[in-house]
Amino acid sequence: MARKSLVQRSEVDQTLKSHNCKASSKHRLQPGDPRLKVHVDRSYAHYCKECALKIIEADITKLQALAEQLRNS
Repeated sequence: MARKSLVQRSEVDQTLKSHNCKASSKHRLQPGDPRLKVHVDRSYAHYCKECALKIIEADITKLQALAEQLRNS
């Protein structure tokens, strides 16, 4: 049986050219910086390390709350 996932296609890679973070244009990524690359529609959104960690931690909290609701129902 195939296992389903709530997590989108995403990976950590390194910035090749300078560009702004998708979450905050104040965050500028420089070549070689680590970034979170998330598949959105037919392209990718890129997030700086700081924003990526906030997104991941918030999603972990949401998933833990959903799991807890299922355990208690």
